[in-house]
Amino acid sequence: MTTAIIFIVILAVLVLAHEAGHFLVAKLFRMRVDEFGFGFPPKLISKKIGETEYSLNLFPIGGFVKIFGESDTGEPDIRSSAGSFLAKPKYAQAMVVMAGVVSNILLAWVLISVGFMIGLPTSLDAVADRDIALVVSPAVTITGTIPNSPADRAGLRVGDEIVALSAGAEFLNHPLDTADVKGFIAAHGNDPIGFTYRRGNGNEQVISITPVSGILEGESAIGISMDTIGLLHLPFFRAFKEGAAMTVSLVSMTAAGLWHFFGSLFAGTADLSSVTGPVGLVGVVGEASAFGFVYVLLLAAIISINLAIINFLPFPALDGGRFLFILIEAIKGSDIDIRLTNAVNVIGFFLIIMLMVVVTYNDLAIYLTRFFVF
Repeated sequence: MTTAIIFIVILAVLVLAHEAGHFLVAKLFRMRVDEFGFGFPPKLISKKIGETEYSLNLFPIGGFVKIFGESDTGEPDIRSSAGSFLAKPKYAQAMVVMAGVVSNILLAWVLISVGFMIGLPTSLDAVADRDIALVVSPAVTITGTIPNSPADRAGLRVGDEIVALSAGAEFLNHPLDTADVKGFIAAHGNDPIGFTYRRGNGNEQVISITPVSGILEGESAIGISMDTIGLLHLPFFRAFKEGAAMTVSLVSMTAAGLWHFFGSLFAGTADLSSVTGPVGLVGVVGEASAFGFVYVLLLAAIISINLAIINFLPFPALDGGRFLFILIEAIKGSDIDIRLTNAVNVIGFFLIIMLMVVVTYNDLAIYLTRFFVF
């Protein structure tokens, strides 16, 4: 229940930031905003302030800003009214349409920057020597596990911190580095090793794992990758500087990943099981919250960037698709037939809903297999 609430709060913040971008830029260009809604109808409560109605709707999976003239409904003054979207210059229309994307990226920057001020998990290898003193509580942290390896079968997870190792009379404890752990495992061949680890904010636990040969050439291993990770605390201005650099890097990586996914989708080789939908995201949020608040901030920033990049795609019903129509109209010097625009957007919206249904079904199937055998 708590996880679902955290997920809804994250979604609300991301949606409100996105729609606030559209809203504020529309107001900047003196467009009339008829409604600012969170969630999708049916409407639960609403209040009108000035010319704008603010509404809370039943389904909290999105939001909308209804700008007068954004859709040509055939009203007589829709193109001549000073407050109409269609009466404004194309550059103003384009800025309103893309404001949501920019808002989500700016929000990600703020969240990451706040994370740096609180203390963001960072590899010691990525920190300059002069900044090592700013890293608090470095620990050997598991960054990956090989499926069906001894570590995976024993229950070790990404994010677990290894704080001590034991084998027979030998005992090695914190502070450790990755070389210590790797050397200890290799030195004890196929003997059981006691791993003391810490998960999230929980207490320390001990499990026994026996290394096996065949994972690494020439030595025994348990099937993990690891890094020495601590919390990097930065002062205010430095946090925003490094936050900007990390945001740019995440935007670049996300765009490249989506480019590869959609390329494989059109080629018919995409693996939809690797795509996480709303149900899967609830589980991801739950895992992040178990490791602490800063992980939730970082996850929210990553989701915000994903929303920005997806909305930027030149696909009907998305902000990028609307921007493309405006660009075409600016180049050709006349408006596209509204009937064509509406038809294309309806088809695009239908395809997006279908993709969401498929991904959500996949999420549910994965979730249910944890409890039932089919």
